Amino acid sequence: MPAENLIGEENKGWTYAKHLLSHERTNIADVNRAKRELERLKRIAKVEGVYDDLRFRDEIAKLEVDVVALEMLVLRVLSAEKSGKNSLDIAGLLKIRGSEIQQRYAELMMLAAGPYALPLIREAMEAGWQGDFPGGVAANAPLASTYFNMRKTTIYGGSNEVQRNIVAQTILG
Repeated sequence: MPAENLIGEENKGWTYAKHLLSHERTNIADVNRAKRELERLKRIAKVEGVYDDLRFRDEIAKLEVDVVALEMLVLRVLSAEKSGKNSLDIAGLLKIRGSEIQQRYAELMMLAAGPYALPLIREAMEAGWQGDFPGGVAANAPLASTYFNMRKTTIYGGSNEVQRNIVAQTILG
């Protein structure tokens, strides 16, 4: 490879890759989307009448606590990065928790919507979509598609099982 094609310092490729992985895993957590979707979940649950079910509301509350904890973890990663510490070990935790939270809010929204979760409207795949569709509640569509799409989040960016091994090795020794 010609020297003019070199990006950064020679023999620092893995160091650069780890930095990029940390950012990727932080972005997978996507706290802002989780907050928006949590609010959407509450709206759906209220419209569909399941918000009155104490057990369902408990699941929403647990999810809300986990979203706040995830936000604190993101701030910890950003703080570690700013102070020059290696945030890659903590970023793995972000990826694990963030992807699991995404799957949980998708599942709870689909359960709350019941049969209205089925219609496929491509625009509705965007976070925070507030459109409408004939014969159903706008906030509910297409929750089944979102649910199935979110199943992949625990795999991409390094599967959660691999992330758990990395966390165990780097943090626990």
